[in-house]
Amino acid sequence: MVDFWQRASFFPLLVLLASLLLWAVFGALAGALFFALLMLMGLLSHLRRLAELEHWCVASDSTRVPDSGGLWEEVFSRLNKMVRKQHEDKEKHAAALQQIEQATAALPEGVAILDAADHVEWCNPLAEQHFGLDGVRDVGQQITYMARQPEFVRYLTLANYTEPLILRGTRQDDMVLSVKVVPYGVNKKLLISRDITHLERIETMRRDFVANVSHELRTPLTVVNGFVETLQDMPKLDNDMSRRALQLMGEQTRRMEGLVDDLLTLSRLENSLNTLVEEEVDVPPLLQSLYQDGMVLSDGKHTLRLELESSARLHGNAAELRSAFGNLLSNAVRYTPQGGEIVMRWSVPESGLPIYSVSDSGIGIAPEHIPRLTERFYRVDRSRSRETGGTGLGLAIVKHIANRHQAHLEVVSEEGKGSTFSIVFPAKRSLV
Repeated sequence: MVDFWQRASFFPLLVLLASLLLWAVFGALAGALFFALLMLMGLLSHLRRLAELEHWCVASDSTRVPDSGGLWEEVFSRLNKMVRKQHEDKEKHAAALQQIEQATAALPEGVAILDAADHVEWCNPLAEQHFGLDGVRDVGQQITYMARQPEFVRYLTLANYTEPLILRGTRQDDMVLSVKVVPYGVNKKLLISRDITHLERIETMRRDFVANVSHELRTPLTVVNGFVETLQDMPKLDNDMSRRALQLMGEQTRRMEGLVDDLLTLSRLENSLNTLVEEEVDVPPLLQSLYQDGMVLSDGKHTLRLELESSARLHGNAAELRSAFGNLLSNAVRYTPQGGEIVMRWSVPESGLPIYSVSDSGIGIAPEHIPRLTERFYRVDRSRSRETGGTGLGLAIVKHIANRHQAHLEVVSEEGKGSTFSIVFPAKRSLV
């Protein structure tokens, strides 16, 4: 800054000295006119430099700052360096942006950027195919104007992005999409879509295979079980080994029949075409009936209690709810040692979320097993599961039924101290 003022004052001082010399030689008027003329010339020079700078600022297509001399030379030189650096940074950013666009275009998923109001800011080619977008024309348009499926609109409106949304019947009738929204930044959302049509077809084939095999197994199992029961009733069956063999055969055929029934139930629950038929379910009488069934299943080996803390009813499917509630109760009876206590409870706490729970004083479950309990055929203790007659599908059925009612299954357990299984329903399903 000091150097600038030194250079800036050099020209006026030089003109002043020259004017004083002229004053001494030719008089005051000549010196004053000379001083005024040179200062006016300097001012005009500065104004010309300012005009060139203004013209450069207005001309946005110009990248090089005009050449100059004197005081303006260093200023223009610094501006030139800034412009060159800005141009280089711009080229680097453009190259980086191009690489990002190429990378996102190569992704196997569709990607779109949405703002707080779900307007499209950018999308890659796959997102254009999945949602029928135009990456240029539709920028600034609301995504729901192009993708009008009610479930997709509801998914964005509810803003519950914990689970992906499965969209069927998009613009291509046979396409099935898995859609996930990931919030990021300040009110920004990343809309990620994946074509899972092939996976859905494989899952449908698997589901149909299980259902068909289960149907085919049901008839021979019924026949075999009928003959076993007939043989058991024969009056001249004196051989102990024969009686024991027939007893085991009967137990295993009944177990296989239960397994087939559970497989068919799962196939029905997993079928997307099987819509939930809803009605008003009076829960207390339903639990009273299940309590009686539990008493029969326990056969006096446990202390069984029913605690009805609410008379609330539910909006749902009575048959499915009975199956889910009954599965949790039968599991508690199977895995609670003789003399243990089992408590069925129906309550609506202050949160307004209806809860059905079954607590037992059974063997409990180690923490590492809890996340996998609802997997098909997952067993914490395989030998004990077979002894109790379980199929390994009960909790999977409970989970599917809960999901169909927008509920979720909660498990709290500790080894040696028992477990509590709870189905927590949304408040909107409660009917007081």
